[in-house]
Amino acid sequence: MAWSKEETLSRSEMQAIQLAGLQRTVAYVYERNAHYRKKLDDLGVTPDDIRSLDDIRRLPFTTKQDLRDNYPFKMFSASPEEIVEYHATSGTTGKPIAVGYTRQDLEVWSESMARTCTGAGIGKDDVVQNIFGYGLFTGGLGAHYGALKVGAGVIPISGGNTQKQIMLMEDFGSTALTSTPSFLMHIYEVGEQMGVDFKSLNLKSALCGAEPWSESMRHSIQEKFGITVCDIYGLSEITGPGVSFECREEQSGLHINEDFFYPEIIDPDSGEVLPEGEEGELVFTTINKYGQPLLRYRTRDISRLTYGTCSCGRTLVKMARVSGRSDDMLIIRGVNVFPSQIEAVIMKREGVSPHYMVIVERKGVMDSLRVKVEVTEEFMVKAAADVLKGAEFDILEDVAAVRSKVRHLQQDIKDVIGISVEVNLVPPGSIPRSQGKAQRIEDRRPK
Repeated sequence: MAWSKEETLSRSEMQAIQLAGLQRTVAYVYERNAHYRKKLDDLGVTPDDIRSLDDIRRLPFTTKQDLRDNYPFKMFSASPEEIVEYHATSGTTGKPIAVGYTRQDLEVWSESMARTCTGAGIGKDDVVQNIFGYGLFTGGLGAHYGALKVGAGVIPISGGNTQKQIMLMEDFGSTALTSTPSFLMHIYEVGEQMGVDFKSLNLKSALCGAEPWSESMRHSIQEKFGITVCDIYGLSEITGPGVSFECREEQSGLHINEDFFYPEIIDPDSGEVLPEGEEGELVFTTINKYGQPLLRYRTRDISRLTYGTCSCGRTLVKMARVSGRSDDMLIIRGVNVFPSQIEAVIMKREGVSPHYMVIVERKGVMDSLRVKVEVTEEFMVKAAADVLKGAEFDILEDVAAVRSKVRHLQQDIKDVIGISVEVNLVPPGSIPRSQGKAQRIEDRRPK
């Protein structure tokens, strides 16, 4: 069941809303934002030139560099008096990005996340344990606003505090979780050591996102916790979480809140708009935002769009789960590689965990790829037991088993990405855990 009627509009009804929003937004930024006024003037475009949705192609792209160059507030189109909430990115790769919200923007954000919660089956009878980080990052408060709007109770615990997370699940009767998928897997590991049976708790659903993850990881989380897990997508530059969401009915593709965020798919190299169903870079224009509206923001996320009516009844356009990023994908010996491709292979193998690290190095003039993968506790226990037997053939058998597992992983990864890799199996817990987005790549190549 949808949260709002806008989620089930006909295509013509939705396009009418989008065109009105696009025209309003272009006129608004032209009047109130010096950066966009100059960009539009340089292109010879005025607000009156936007007569159809196809005219969006006449507008300039916006990049993360534009936001950094105008840090902190030059990309804001609202006055300081109108801004009621600020957020910012971490700025780990340069200047941070500041984000400002008016009261109306917060209403749109809450509405987007209410739809997201409803899509996962979260409502007024639920207790949501919000593990997304609060503070300058948008994840925690976005999920908080949405849960409150649908009438759910919220436990604002934020990230970290793994044992306390588990204690609150047990003591507060949490029914829904919001978290990065990698941290949920970490919670399960810790809970398993504590003897916790997560399937005996009240948990029934989770919203996961904020990092690339595979369908295999989703199935693993669902099986371990006994819950339904829905993917969510968002980015601070556009609004935070709530740009798009999966429904529990299909768990296949994310419904974009396209009456707020107009999507396009472009060729990352040429910038040309691609037809429905083709994979390319995801671009968003905010068409109902006032604090910091953005025209054709290049997300660098790789996805594709499909239109139609979902079995859940929603007619919102769907985006495929992000398969990687055009700016952080690895190019190894001329081959484009995404960590999510490697993760999908790892998740299909027994005896290894979903914790891994992709290491890129340069040997001579050639780039090489090495993947460190943790083995499971069960694998370690069996190996140790065989070693303690003291029988030479048992030890040799274990060595052969390890070599076989490495060989099969290497072959499976090569089959998927097209190049040879080195695989190192490492003990459980040896790869650093993250309480936020998991860091999967270590690029050691000379700059």
